[in-house]
Amino acid sequence: MIFDAGQFARVRYFVSCICAAAWLLIFEAPDHGFELPVCHPRTSGAPFGVWISPFLTMHQAQLLTAGWALMLIAMMAPVLVAPIYSIRSRSFKHRRSRATALFLGGYALAWMPIGAVAAAIELAATQLAPRSYLPSMVAALLAVLWQCSPTKQRCLNRCFVHRESHAFGIGADADALRFGLTHGVWCAGSCMPLMLLAMLLPRCNQIAMVAVAILIFSERLERPGAACWRWRGLGKSFRLVSAQARLGWRAFRGARAPDAFDYARR
Repeated sequence: MIFDAGQFARVRYFVSCICAAAWLLIFEAPDHGFELPVCHPRTSGAPFGVWISPFLTMHQAQLLTAGWALMLIAMMAPVLVAPIYSIRSRSFKHRRSRATALFLGGYALAWMPIGAVAAAIELAATQLAPRSYLPSMVAALLAVLWQCSPTKQRCLNRCFVHRESHAFGIGADADALRFGLTHGVWCAGSCMPLMLLAMLLPRCNQIAMVAVAILIFSERLERPGAACWRWRGLGKSFRLVSAQARLGWRAFRGARAPDAFDYARR
């Protein structure tokens, strides 16, 4: 497969616009009554079953589903540029939109049940320990252990696998849908403990979501590695930012007009 820089740039631009719009809606959600999994009312004082029944009415359930989808788009869209480009580059031009839609549908289908479980955990933690950092501390411990575990690396390695697909017919559609499902499962296995940590914080959830999204994106910059116990964090992204900062500083120093001190040194 020949790399098409123009098509990759178009996919990245489109995904970046969708991601930016999702983040804008997330930061506006608490002020406009939109139900995100991390922005529901933190009520207490009533039995869990009595409290959750009116909360999960059809209207509220739909809002929570939409909120989870919005959270998923904002946090995971940046890491979908490569697989979307892969599925489009392996499809004929008249099938690209269809293949992309099937891939995204499979990806969302893999994540939505996991989102329901995460929302239930958050609701239970909120009711059992309202406004407490204890659930988030437990989630942080589990997330750190997961970040260092070999299974985390295995999930990350699977996220880099882009399998060949059929070119025509139902086989091509099934392959695109299967690719979305499997990619979603491995993404969830890699990222869900971090996302749950952001959801369980009693405050500053949106800021935590931004930090987790940056960490998730940074992990995908690394190459697949051996499944072993080690910390996985901002390694390559930090090196890239540092290198760009050094290059910018050298360019600034080189473009700076000589002053009296420079003449004195000469």
